[in-house]
Amino acid sequence: MKIVKFILCVLFGLMFINAGLNKFLQYMPMPELSAEQLELYEAMAKLKWITPLTGVIEIVGGLLFIFPRTRALGAIVILPVMVGIVAHNLTFEPGGLVVALPLLLINLWIIWDNSAKYSVLLQKE
Repeated sequence: MKIVKFILCVLFGLMFINAGLNKFLQYMPMPELSAEQLELYEAMAKLKWITPLTGVIEIVGGLLFIFPRTRALGAIVILPVMVGIVAHNLTFEPGGLVVALPLLLINLWIIWDNSAKYSVLLQKE
C-alpha cells in the first residue's frame, strides 16, 4: 500500500506542478469554452493577480505533496484549489468530474492519513 500511495502522490503532485507551470508558460492548448466559461475566464483575466497566485499555490503544493516529509502540508495547501476545481466542474463541466473527484479523494485520503500531524494545531493550550 505504501508504494501505491507513493505513486499516487507523485502523480498528483506532478499534475498540480504541470497545471501551475501552465499558468505562467501557457504551453497546453485551451479547450473550447462555452459562453459562460468564456465570461468567467474574462472576469478572472481582469483580476491580474488571481492566475499567478493560483499557479504558485499549485506549484508549491504539488512539490510539497510529492515528498513524504512535507506531504501533510502540501495536502492542506492544495485543498482549496481542489475544492475550486470540483466546484467549477460541478457547475460548468460535469464531464471533468471523472478526473476531479478521484483527485479530491486522493487529497482527502492524504489529509486523513496525516490527521495526527494536524491534531497538534487543534489542541487547546
